[in-house]
This record gives sequence, structure tokens and C-alpha cells, in this order.
Amino acid sequence: MAYWLMKSEPSAYSWEQLVKDKRTNWSGVRNFQAAANLKAMKVGDRAFFYHSNEGLAVVGIAEILKTAYPDPSDKTGKFVQVDIAPVMPFKEPVTLAAIKAEPKLKELKLVKQGRLSVSPVGAEEWKTICKMGGVKG
Repeated sequence: MAYWLMKSEPSAYSWEQLVKDKRTNWSGVRNFQAAANLKAMKVGDRAFFYHSNEGLAVVGIAEILKTAYPDPSDKTGKFVQVDIAPVMPFKEPVTLAAIKAEPKLKELKLVKQGRLSVSPVGAEEWKTICKMGGVKG
């Protein structure tokens, strides 16, 4: 199993909306590196759901339900989407400030490449962030 971080602005699509919807397609990604990360996802992989711009925190864990397939909102045909479902909320949101303050997370793509909307997370980074959020990932 691989681990990921997926960012969404809460005003566009929030964790609460994902929980309400029970599943969604993760579409609209237009960065080639982020799209490559979507293409690398496998069914059963887990992803942190990160509220960007408003909140700046990991708020839950989602599971990949369907691997990459064409994003119908992309008229160029170059980009893909995946389907995800909520697994569990964090007991405590893990803020970007807390992540940056944790030495074990200094290499996390969220810290190194902050604008990337979909990024990989290492196994030890995953465990650290889950512990910080009060959950077993």
C-alpha cells in the first residue's frame, strides 16, 4: 500500500462534503506532477485529506477506490481523476505549522513542494502524521 496527500480548499470541496457524499471523483488536477501521482495510485492506497488555503491542516484519511481514468472536465484529454471514499476523520487536525515543526517531516513533499496538490507520503511520515492526529492509520 502506498500513501498520499490530497489537497482541497474547503470552500471548493471539504472533508465534511466527502463524508456526506460517501465517495467522489478527484478531478480538476492540472499539474503534470500531481497528475502523475494520481496515475500511480492503486485501489486500497490511503490518502490524507488536506484542507488547503482555509485551515491548512490534514483533517482525515481517504481510500482510493478506483484507479486513474480520464477526467471528463479536461478538454485536452491529458489529465485523469481517481475515486476516493472517506475512511476516518482525525481526532485533531494536523496543521501545516505542526508539520513544519516536526523534524521527522522535514522531507515531506507538502513541506518541500507546498503547491503540489497531490503528493506521495512515506510510510514513516504517514505514521507520524497519524499519531499527531490521534488516529491509527
